[in-house]
Amino acid sequence: MTAPTIGVLALQGDVREHVHALTSVGAAAVPVRRRSELDAVDALVIPGGESTTIDKLLRAFELFAPLQDRLRAGMPAYGSCAGMILLADRVLGGIEGQRTLGGVDVTVRRNAFGRQVDSFETDLTIDGVDDGPMHAVFIRAPWVEEVGPAAKIVGRVESGPAAGRIVAVRQGPLLVTSFHPEVTGDTRVHRLFVQIVSESQG
Repeated sequence: MTAPTIGVLALQGDVREHVHALTSVGAAAVPVRRRSELDAVDALVIPGGESTTIDKLLRAFELFAPLQDRLRAGMPAYGSCAGMILLADRVLGGIEGQRTLGGVDVTVRRNAFGRQVDSFETDLTIDGVDDGPMHAVFIRAPWVEEVGPAAKIVGRVESGPAAGRIVAVRQGPLLVTSFHPEVTGDTRVHRLFVQIVSESQG
């Protein structure tokens, strides 16, 4: 089977790290800044950064509507941190006029960990990720306040002040996490996403 071509939205955030992680697990990974580049990929990673800034840049680069259309048509996507916010249907703590691409039936609280528990690291068990817990890094991260019936919780914080908080959700070909797997060298979330992309291609 041909390796899927997975774009990494290259407007802000850990673009190089995501490209490296995807490449290391067998995907053809490319940065995406233009409509033509978006049209050429099978799936997309939306990295961390600042969700309101990425929203504005998506509009400035005339990518917001085309990307939303691709998502609604079933394109797989993975969003980490700010990417989780952008793929959420509902956001708490957003600024006036902030929009999301939507697609995942969740309510996300923006900067939840950053303001309330500070940035931190912990070990998590993620459904679909084999070989034991993974080390997760949270940087001014959101968390999921509510999950609708269409979405499935696949990871929660297991200990500490934030124990029980939802930090990973999947809905069909869409995957979101509060944490940044691209910074730890553990590529299992990226491997899971490549598997999701391959499954979507039949």
